[in-house]
Amino acid sequence: MENVLRPLIVIGGSVVLTLLVGWLVDLLLRRADNRHPETPLWRMLRRCRLPLQVVLFTALLEGTYRRAEIAAVEEHHSGVTRTLTLVLIGASAWLVVKIATAVVESTYARYAAATRDPARVRRVRTQVTLIQRVVIAVVGVVAVSAMLLTFPAMRTVGTSMLASAGVLGIVAGVAAQSTLGNLFAGFQIAFGDMVRIGDTVVVDGEWGTVEEITLTFLAVRTWDERRITMPVSYFTSKPFENWSRGGVQMTGTVFLHLDHSAPVAELRAKLHDVVRECPAWDGRDWSLAVTDTTPSTILVRAVVTAKDADDIWTVRCAVREQLIGWLHEHHPYALPKIATAPAAEPAGPPAKPAPIIRTGRG
Repeated sequence: MENVLRPLIVIGGSVVLTLLVGWLVDLLLRRADNRHPETPLWRMLRRCRLPLQVVLFTALLEGTYRRAEIAAVEEHHSGVTRTLTLVLIGASAWLVVKIATAVVESTYARYAAATRDPARVRRVRTQVTLIQRVVIAVVGVVAVSAMLLTFPAMRTVGTSMLASAGVLGIVAGVAAQSTLGNLFAGFQIAFGDMVRIGDTVVVDGEWGTVEEITLTFLAVRTWDERRITMPVSYFTSKPFENWSRGGVQMTGTVFLHLDHSAPVAELRAKLHDVVRECPAWDGRDWSLAVTDTTPSTILVRAVVTAKDADDIWTVRCAVREQLIGWLHEHHPYALPKIATAPAAEPAGPPAKPAPIIRTGRG
């Protein structure tokens, strides 16, 4: 009977104590969240309940499992101890990442709620995202290293490799020069405020919105829902257009090739009517002028404004469509024409060819 009760008491006691501590921590965090609803930290820390319980249960089990006096466990004492140690290290890393993520996200949420400048919010969001990735990477490397050091063979190898760590570091730096360059470029982008998540950019002739920034690559979502993945070093070594830099307001142009007889004054008045009826126009500015001429046409440029890149595209399309339709309906003569008739024959008899005059001997 004792052989059955002892394992039940040890394992069951660890489970009950783990559940009790987890419930108590969750209760305290819930009360703190009710008292301070303006701070999302306590609500986010409640997500750490599961890794906390795994850490607590593994630690209790590692310290008390030998008291259960289970024959199968005693025979594999070293293997069970190492397994519990590995689980404890992994769960501890999980808990640290969860806590760090909750703190960082809480800080960002409070900053975003208190700041009305969208550009600053996007900048902090970019920095917060990279900080989270750095924390996860560092904690993951430390956890994996700690797991490997639990094996005696790995400790011996690690001690022997420390003597050549400098040479290996130089070799690894040369071999991973591109990767390290992208890594430092990621920090430069995040904290140099070059480009932020949510910015509208034009890279390699493609227009899109920055969707994700990591330590090594940057993803741009184009207007047709494609994703362009580029190394972050591209944005530190080549010029690119950032339409959100210094504000998201945009000025767009529409060019029309018209006949020389086009009624420019009436067209200008029609443009004013079009932009006033367009919901995407922000009301800041509009204009229409003849900017160039050719032997067969004139080049008319319409300038309109909007609050962002999406609206400027809408306004330009509306202006182009309605102006062409209005000209076609009311002034069709103003649209450019291409002469396709054959050339007229000259009147009268055909001219005689000029005589050929030869000089010299022959």
